[in-house]
Amino acid sequence: MALSDHPAERHLRVAGLFTDRVRGTRSWDAPSPVAGWAARDVVRHLTEWFPGFLASGAGIELPRGPSVDEDPVAAWRVHCDGVQAVLDDAGTAHRELVNPHVGSLPVETAIDRFYTADVFMHTWDLSRATGQDDRLDPDFCARLLGQMEQMEQVLRSSGQYGARVEVPDGASTQTRLLGFIGRDPFWPGR
Repeated sequence: MALSDHPAERHLRVAGLFTDRVRGTRSWDAPSPVAGWAARDVVRHLTEWFPGFLASGAGIELPRGPSVDEDPVAAWRVHCDGVQAVLDDAGTAHRELVNPHVGSLPVETAIDRFYTADVFMHTWDLSRATGQDDRLDPDFCARLLGQMEQMEQVLRSSGQYGARVEVPDGASTQTRLLGFIGRDPFWPGR
């Protein structure tokens, strides 16, 4: 799954893979690798944090679907389609997102850097929780890991990432990325 460097195209591919995992989920109550979360909570996280971030920083309101408790598949679909519509809108190229923690960024850059990357990493959580294929694009894993390692202290102090999980020497890039963000890459799943 070679990923494009264009934010709209990258989101389409990354969110498409997550959508496949959402559609393949049979038990929304299955525990996930994120402590205290079930599969449903992985979708809840993605559909709940980002709309407020986008609205407060760029004045963009995403459409709201049903609640994740009511229908996680439809909740994801409406949310995902809304994000893609923002990225596909030619006017987005001229919009800025302003946030006290990240400064001012083009909206498409902010979506790509903070949201699409989050969807990418949480694809592993949902896949592992539900017994689906959990392989991630190795090149994008390497890119994210390289970027995140450069700002490890900032990330750790944000409270958004757990303590690094040590992995064996010679581990794959995906395994190293998962360990970096605080996941046990060998979490056994269900």
